[in-house]
This record gives sequence, C-alpha cells and structure tokens, in this order.
Amino acid sequence: MTTTTSSRHAGTATLSPHATARAGGLHPAGVFILLAGAFLPIMDFFITNVALPSIDASLHASASSLELVIAGYGVAYATLLVLGGRLGDRYGRRRIFLGALVGFVLASLACGVAPTVGTLIAARIVQGATAALLVPQVLATFHHVLEGERKARAVALYGATSGIAAVVGQLVGGLLVSADIAGTAWRPIFLVNVPIGLVVLLLAARIVPATRSHHPVGIDLPGTLLFAATLTALLVPLTEGHSLGWPWWTWSLIALAVVLGAVTYIVEKRAEQRGEVPLLPPSLLRLPSMSRGLVMVFAFSVGFGAFMFVFALTIQNGLHADALHGGLAILPMALLFFAGSLFAPRAISRYGRAALAVGAVVQLAGLISLVTVLVAKWPQVSLWAMAGPLALVGAGQSMLFAGLFRSVLADVPTHLGGIGSGVLITLQQSGLALGVATLGTLYLVLAPHDIAHAFAGVEYVQMAIVALLAVGAAALPRFTDPASAS
Repeated sequence: MTTTTSSRHAGTATLSPHATARAGGLHPAGVFILLAGAFLPIMDFFITNVALPSIDASLHASASSLELVIAGYGVAYATLLVLGGRLGDRYGRRRIFLGALVGFVLASLACGVAPTVGTLIAARIVQGATAALLVPQVLATFHHVLEGERKARAVALYGATSGIAAVVGQLVGGLLVSADIAGTAWRPIFLVNVPIGLVVLLLAARIVPATRSHHPVGIDLPGTLLFAATLTALLVPLTEGHSLGWPWWTWSLIALAVVLGAVTYIVEKRAEQRGEVPLLPPSLLRLPSMSRGLVMVFAFSVGFGAFMFVFALTIQNGLHADALHGGLAILPMALLFFAGSLFAPRAISRYGRAALAVGAVVQLAGLISLVTVLVAKWPQVSLWAMAGPLALVGAGQSMLFAGLFRSVLADVPTHLGGIGSGVLITLQQSGLALGVATLGTLYLVLAPHDIAHAFAGVEYVQMAIVALLAVGAAALPRFTDPASAS
C-alpha cells in the first residue's frame, strides 16, 4: 500500500494541480484550497465576537441571544461533524466538500440579510450544520492521499489554520464592522463568505481529488441523535440560565444531559459489541493518541473559545473601543500565531512533546502578563500595553494547536481517517461552544461589578488549563521524526 502510494506521488509530482487530482494525488495547491475551505467555517465561529455590540444595537438582542448566535453555530457544528466524516467516507469526500460548501455559502447569505436575531440564530445553526459536513473532508483527504512528512505537515498546517482563522476572524470582523459598508454594519462579516466561498468552490472542483473509504461504515443515526440531544441539553441552559434567572427547566435540562450522556455511552458500547462502528467508537477512543490527545484538545478549546469571546467584550464594552480597534487589539496575537505556525511543524518533528510543553509555558506567561496589565492599568489600558502579552499568547498557542492535532491522529488507521478527523473536530468544537457557554456566562455574571476582574476571573481558569496542558504533554505518545531529530 505504501509503495503504491509513494509511486503515485512520485509520478504526479511534476503534473499540474488539475492533472494531479485526476491521477488521484493532491498537489500543494490542492492542500491550500482544502485549508481555505476549512478556514471559512472556523473563522465564522469567531468573527461574530467583535460584531456582538453592533448586532445588539441593530437587532436589539439580549445577552443570552448574543451567546446563542455563537453557541448555536458551535452546537450544530459539533454534533454533526462525525456524521460529516462518515458521509464523505461513503459518498466521496470531494462531493460532500463541494455540496457542503454550497450550503455554507447560502447559509452565510441568509445570516447576512437576517431581519431579526431569531432569524440570525436559525441561519447560524444551518451554517454550523453545513460547516460540519465540510470540514471533516479536509483532514480525511489529507489522511487518505498524503503520507509521511507531507501528511504530518498538512495536518500541522490544518491545526495552524484553525488558530489563525480564529484570531484573523476577530481582526477581519472588526475591520468590516467599522467600515460600515453602505450602512450595513455587521452584515458583511457573513456576506464576505459568498464571493470567497464561490472561488474556493470553483477551484476545489478542479484540483481536489475524488476519494472515499474502501471500507465505509454505516451512519449511526441513534448515536448522532443522542449526542446532539446531550450537547443541546447541556449548552442551552448554560447559555440562557443566567439571563433568565435559572428557572427550573434549566436545571432539568442539565440533569437530562447527564442522563442522555449515560444513555449515549451505553448505546454506543452495545453498537460496537454488535460489530457496528458507532458515532464515537470506544475502540478508536482507546488508542493512546486519541484517549490522551482528545482530552487535551477539549480542555484547550474550552479555554480558547472563552478567551476570544470575553476578550472582545472586554475591549469593546470595558475599554469602549470601536469594532476596528477591537479587531486590531488581537493583531499581535494573530501575527505571532502565524509566524509560530510556520515554525511549529519542524519544531514538533524534531522535539515532539517537549515542543508542546514549551508552547504551553509561553502561552501561560502571556496570559499572566495580559491579566497583570489589564488589572493594574484599568481602565487606562492601551493596545500597545497588551501587544507583548498577546504576542506571547499567540506564539504559544500556535505550537499547541499544531502539536495536538498531529498527536491525536498519529495512531488512527487510514481507513478510519474520516471518523478520526470527525471525532477530533467534534471535541474541538464542543470545547469551544462549552467555553463560551460556561466561562462566557461567568464573565457576564462578574462584568457588571468589575469588567477587569471579570476578565481576570475567566483567565485564571484558562491559566489552570494551560498549566495542566504543559504537564500533560508528557503523557502523549512520542511522535518525533527520527530524520528531523538527527
């Protein structure tokens, strides 16, 4: 198998992107287009953060409704990701990628013209669902077509793309909202997906190879529905509870989420015992890279999602910066994340787990510095005063993003690439949504009393998470490249 794949890549190395795709290979341009396809949905989880005050002013949305604009997208995204991976394995990854991209563009258009906050939330849920079908095809195609250092580099670049999309999302969101194009305020943050998505669609149709699994597994409908119900029952009350005064039904839903989680585990375990491949296969989750790496990805994502949400609100509502300056505030983090992402794949190949631990320590130093600056100088805090700490945060995060994604998929068999990719991104998106719902709510509770200390309170939790990641990196499987280490 390896010899055949290697020969194919050698034979297509000098072909054009279109010819390479027709021969079953993936040209570097094809890697870029797939990453661009993943960039848009990931960016859209975060691009709304700096637009929240503008959406509030335009649509008269409540605080809980604004959280749902973000969390609703995240829940739909997270619950359908594994299903998206399986559909690609069965019906063809390029076909699902292209179809989902069309749906994502249309949903983005609906978000951009939404007349009410309810319509916007509904369109965001559809947008999240189409994103869930789109994104797993990227990692699964890399896993199926590439090998060796090319695969490791592509997976690391995907991890980097995830982080870059997050920070660039807030920067671009700030620029677009401040531009107030033709008086449209926040709407271009969604409408910009339409022309970009169409370009990616046209190019992907020509230079992305058609692949599918030779051993596709069935669609686990009971597992998908139960997992979606569990996540919804958990996140809705956590998002809405504070603003509504925690009525009885919010506590009932949280209790129901616990019950549904237990039922989901039992159903999935029995499905695998019958010889089926469930939504979250226990045997796959027992692989060392998956069992340890997924916990770390989830924890990292909780802290990251919360940080991006509360930082945007702190800058705009606390320091009374406009959307442009709110976006520019994150620029040092974006630049160092991008620079670190270029360096990360080689550093991880050479130093393995040690590189992740160093990245976590650097991020922790940045978070401590940022909180110190905000609390000590509040409310006379300049963007320049935050630039250094944010640069450290971005540099550290770039190493963690790339390393964790590479580690989780290290032991996954090729024929389960779509499932493994879907599980990975499911845990990532679940963590992001849970971070907004829990730590975001903690911020909203504390902010009326003292915004600076509300931000600090959330970041103390994230600091604890990052410190645990620094220590936990030693538990990950070794994945250094002997050639790089020599």
